[in-house]
Amino acid sequence: MKKLISTHYSDFAFNLSMLIMRLGFGILMIPHGYDKLVHFAQYRKDFMNFLGMGSAISLALVVFAEFFCSIFLVMGLFTRLVAAVLLIELFVVVFEAHKGQVFGDGEHGMLFLTGIIAIILLGAGKVSLDGILGK
Repeated sequence: MKKLISTHYSDFAFNLSMLIMRLGFGILMIPHGYDKLVHFAQYRKDFMNFLGMGSAISLALVVFAEFFCSIFLVMGLFTRLVAAVLLIELFVVVFEAHKGQVFGDGEHGMLFLTGIIAIILLGAGKVSLDGILGK
């Protein structure tokens, strides 16, 4: 019973957990960005202008974050940097687009935000390109 409630974990368990988190959050985020990339012209008309630089630039930044940064997250390359970009994008999603409704419309964004914060704090783990390259 003592092993069941133990707070100790192995390096293998930590690295496997980080791999699962990166793959899960990255793979689940990619379709959001891909849809915006493929239908860019349609979304551009009604997309929110959260930076005051125009809806097209705002949409392009979201596509970069949700699609390209998520691909880097899955690979585990520049993990903390791309997670920081996703963190900023998810803050905008939750607190601007969904008006801070963390238990309402912004719940999915908040779940992603929580996971990305954990990835930023813990890093990519050894089962990543960052870990292989020794970053």
